[in-house]
Amino acid sequence: MKTIKVLTILFIATLASCSSVRVNADYDKKANFDSYKTYAYLKSGVDKAEISDLDKKRILYAIDEVMAAKGFTKSDQPDVLVSIFTKERERVDVYQNYGFGWGWNPYWGANYSTVSTTPEGTLFIDIIDAKTKELVWQGEGTGYLTTNIEKKDERIKEFVSKILAQYPPTIKK
Repeated sequence: MKTIKVLTILFIATLASCSSVRVNADYDKKANFDSYKTYAYLKSGVDKAEISDLDKKRILYAIDEVMAAKGFTKSDQPDVLVSIFTKERERVDVYQNYGFGWGWNPYWGANYSTVSTTPEGTLFIDIIDAKTKELVWQGEGTGYLTTNIEKKDERIKEFVSKILAQYPPTIKK
């Protein structure tokens, strides 16, 4: 009974870690974030992202939604330029399982491994000062990816909203 409880807890912890987006952000402490009110996309940066054009659109729509909620407006004369970069890798998890008692294995203790792979992606969102062309803020989010079309929009919105929740940074004075 104790083994079942431990396996259940491990399974729930694994699901929880798969569903969340882990985020980090870094910024230039000398940048005047209060002066930034408008934005545009850095086309050359967006074009370099190695994802489908449909996923690029999903990301840009999600960024537009979050930036509008923060009071930013798109402009032909922007204060900042927004760029994106993506990375993808297969996350491999190996689980060691131990069982006791009689079963298919003629030994008292059974030992077997389970391997699972999950596609994991990282989305970087860069904020660049339009006048100086210098990077002033970078946010990144890492988490599992989905190929389910119905869930893609929701998952991308989750990535973008969690990353941009840290923008603009709260600078302690």
